[in-house]
Amino acid sequence: MSPILLLAVSSFFFLFSSVSAAAGLGVGLVRSSTFLNCISHHTPPLTHVNKLVLSVLAPKYQNIFQASIQNPRFKFPGAPTPAFIITPESAVHVRAAVVCTKGLGLAVRVRSGGHDYEGLSYRANEPFVLIDLVNLRKVRVFPKRGMAKVQSGATLGELYYWIANRTKTHGFPAGTCPTIGVGGHFSGGGKGTLTRKYGLAADNILDAIVVKADGEIVNREAMGEDLFWAIRGGGGGNFGIVVEWTIKLVPVPSKVTLFSTDEIEMYDGGTDLFYKWQKIAPMLVDDLFIRATIYITGIEYLSTVKVSFNGFFLGTTSELLSVLSAAFPELGVMQKHCRESSWIESVKAFNDGYKEGETIEVLLDRNHYKTGGPFKAKSDFVTQAISRKRLKAIWQVFLDIYPGMMILDPYGGMMDRISEFETPFPHRKGTLYSIQYYNNWSPMEAADEKKNLNRVKRLYNFMGPFVSKNPRASYVNYRDLDLGVNGNGGYNESKRWGESYFKGNFERLVKIKGKVDPENFFRSEQSIPLP
Repeated sequence: MSPILLLAVSSFFFLFSSVSAAAGLGVGLVRSSTFLNCISHHTPPLTHVNKLVLSVLAPKYQNIFQASIQNPRFKFPGAPTPAFIITPESAVHVRAAVVCTKGLGLAVRVRSGGHDYEGLSYRANEPFVLIDLVNLRKVRVFPKRGMAKVQSGATLGELYYWIANRTKTHGFPAGTCPTIGVGGHFSGGGKGTLTRKYGLAADNILDAIVVKADGEIVNREAMGEDLFWAIRGGGGGNFGIVVEWTIKLVPVPSKVTLFSTDEIEMYDGGTDLFYKWQKIAPMLVDDLFIRATIYITGIEYLSTVKVSFNGFFLGTTSELLSVLSAAFPELGVMQKHCRESSWIESVKAFNDGYKEGETIEVLLDRNHYKTGGPFKAKSDFVTQAISRKRLKAIWQVFLDIYPGMMILDPYGGMMDRISEFETPFPHRKGTLYSIQYYNNWSPMEAADEKKNLNRVKRLYNFMGPFVSKNPRASYVNYRDLDLGVNGNGGYNESKRWGESYFKGNFERLVKIKGKVDPENFFRSEQSIPLP
């Protein structure tokens, strides 16, 4: 760094030190200068460090920090903000960020898309640095080899778009929301419309580039199979920073079929239909995925519970109708409910955040689809069909979380044929379907946040007898701090939420954590604890 530039930077950070001290960030002048010099020392010559490192005074700081926050519940005056935001453009930059953050004695948060339901990828209750992977979003597709390389800062929409741009016969089994970041999604498992056919995103990962807590950059061979196992479903922000994933593409036909049924009231035949869906959807051919969505319509106190079904099928409409007429005629799917498209068009069409007529280029817009108002979500897994009597009782409680919804995804298929120990994601054989409980409210209701949070909690508590037990399981990608947080109790305190996400795999994750991050640098309220 030139003397003139160093003088300018030092002056800048002198000003910043006053601001940060007032904000309680704990980063003084000496530490700020040390941090910047450390980043410069650990990056290649001529690196524009001032573009990689943003302080609270940087013009782009607020834009970068706010852009990926998908849950407005965590946008409020006085919300925790990072001392620095680092936007690396290579694995070397990530290594520098890790080494220098650790050297400064600060915590770290790593964000790829910002969909973390509890905001742990961009907020902390201690002074921290945010490593935002927004500039690590390159996707390279190799159709002849049936694989692709995708950096963790890319969104699912970007990944899907570039796969389709290079090949019409391949896809990838991951989530249905295109603005989700690849890094966090893959790290927690990653389920979607192709899961019953090909498993999770994490089941189709071949290799990865990881920056460890000591700054070492490793691939699968160098990291060893234990760490490679842990990063494919063990949750983001636990073992290192995955910079890039090598994924196995899966075959898709030239035509797939989507369908949506008419909505039906639960008290006018919907309960009987949903009751059968529970038993049929997990047992259908692997090519068919049918999601049930339960929601409330009308106005509060004059509302009713309804259900609709959205399907995805790897084949033509005529093939789909043949399958359904034999296995699930009660669903009443007809030609008018169906739409044939390419796989990439189905990605856009399956998500209701996109409008008819928008081209697939909209998948490249990482800010196109927002979740709306503040929200709270929780999750469950169901292993035995719920009786009609109990379902009717559930609808009565569900009405109380107006205007919430329940999103239910069937399992079975390939998920029954992959061992629960193959990756950290254990919710496999015997699972009929998953539930996501979702309640959102308008920003004007922020003062009533406690009431809104309690609504979804009441439904969740009521569902206890009807869902998986010992432990009651949850999906780590729908992170839920109500399950418990880390504290002075260490391992024993973390075991309750840990086994909910990972069941018997939690023990192995803890042992791996102790080996690869013995100083617990990658930590949060729900990070894998040390042994």
